[in-house]
Amino acid sequence: MRNKKDRIRHALGFEIIGLLIFAPLASLVFGFELHLMGIMALAGSIVATFWNYFYNILFDRAMLRLRGAVQKTVAIRVLHAVLFEGGLLLLFLPVIAWYLNISLWQAFKMDIAMSTFYLTYAFVYNWVYDKVFPIPNSD
Repeated sequence: MRNKKDRIRHALGFEIIGLLIFAPLASLVFGFELHLMGIMALAGSIVATFWNYFYNILFDRAMLRLRGAVQKTVAIRVLHAVLFEGGLLLLFLPVIAWYLNISLWQAFKMDIAMSTFYLTYAFVYNWVYDKVFPIPNSD
């Protein structure tokens, strides 16, 4: 299982790289000014950083209990990313609606688009991260 230092590096790297990609792309796609999307993305990043840290601890514990190991197959990686984004969607939806002064339905559609981006990004980031920083042997 990963140690605390590794989990912090993982979470911060995920959020910083994601923010640098997402804010300009979201501004272009959704038509809001870059600074609005940047602030919203930063707030989302802070929420997601804490969610990422605790979610991955819970996910690894569940894997250890259910499978006896934390190594992920492709199917488990897909499940990991989907559950992460679903939880984040529930946490952040009201913030999007309030900050951008849009309806919950509009915020939901925007959040689905954001989740689609981050779902793909999470899958790729975590796969690459595991290759660059392999999971220590859990013996």
